[in-house]
Amino acid sequence: MSVSGPWLYAWCDETNRVDALAAALSALVIPGGTCGFHIESIDHPDSTWRWRDTVTLSETVAAVRAGFTAGTHVFASFGVKLNSGSAIELAVECNGEEWERRYPSGPLCARPGDRSDLLPWSLRIALGGTRSVEVEAAILAMQVQQDLEDLMVRLCAPDARARVAAGAWTEFADWGPPAKACATYHTNAALVAHDLALTWVNLRDGDKVAHSAGMPTDVLHARVDAAPRGARVAVEDGAELSREAVLKALTESPAALLDALEASAVADEEWRTAESAALETIAATKEGAPTCEVDVTSRKHVQFIERHAPYHVRRLPSGGVVLATHPYRTLWPLWADALFLLGITS
Repeated sequence: MSVSGPWLYAWCDETNRVDALAAALSALVIPGGTCGFHIESIDHPDSTWRWRDTVTLSETVAAVRAGFTAGTHVFASFGVKLNSGSAIELAVECNGEEWERRYPSGPLCARPGDRSDLLPWSLRIALGGTRSVEVEAAILAMQVQQDLEDLMVRLCAPDARARVAAGAWTEFADWGPPAKACATYHTNAALVAHDLALTWVNLRDGDKVAHSAGMPTDVLHARVDAAPRGARVAVEDGAELSREAVLKALTESPAALLDALEASAVADEEWRTAESAALETIAATKEGAPTCEVDVTSRKHVQFIERHAPYHVRRLPSGGVVLATHPYRTLWPLWADALFLLGITS
């Protein structure tokens, strides 16, 4: 039985949506590869589900440009090569504004054909060297994080054009609160505090992040400020986020906030110990050493990743930023530590 997820969501203005999809497909589709796609429209229900298979990239983009309206839903499926080297099937959806209002799922959304495509159950690693659950889990975590971050950048920032404003990888078929995502993207690193504001309006007011992700800072600030003083929302594991913490984060110097996030992303001792041996094993595998297949689904593997997988704060050449960790974790601990460093009580 196929299990979907994780899901990658992205927000962009409707005027940029087709261009954003075209740029993402160009960055994702294996060179020379083909797409299968259909275009559905609530404006013209009689012409829905026009499925076309093995279509070139240029033909796919041309068909989308010709048929895209506010009521359009585009579904495309194609092969993509991961940063780790394997090829998988990826599905990307693009929705017009009217479709999005009726079926909110995000202007752009991508997902693998099966969960195991991005979160493998086993790995082939070099024989010999240091072998332990921790080392195997570290190898898996590094591979998964690199693949997810690479796919996020290729969908959200495939070139220097800032079409996509924000994005997130989540474990659920819904663009939930960014603080509970495993990765987020902002085309402007100075707006990284939007993650907390969007988390607030989602958890307190029930706003769909797929709709609110494009809100400007002043609107988000006003939404948070409208809550009563001392108001709080539960984030995870008993942790809460206060109205005052979100307001302070929104007015904090972006440079100071990013510095605090980077300082909070320092890996712990357990990870650093496993990482050293993991990197040696990865290098030996790439150099052609004999390998064996190892199962990485045990509870011990999962627990190590849940507790120790590192956080990454990537400042992109385009001026954007990616916050990321493994899907077994969320970004909330990173945010909580960064707020603490800034003297902001969450």
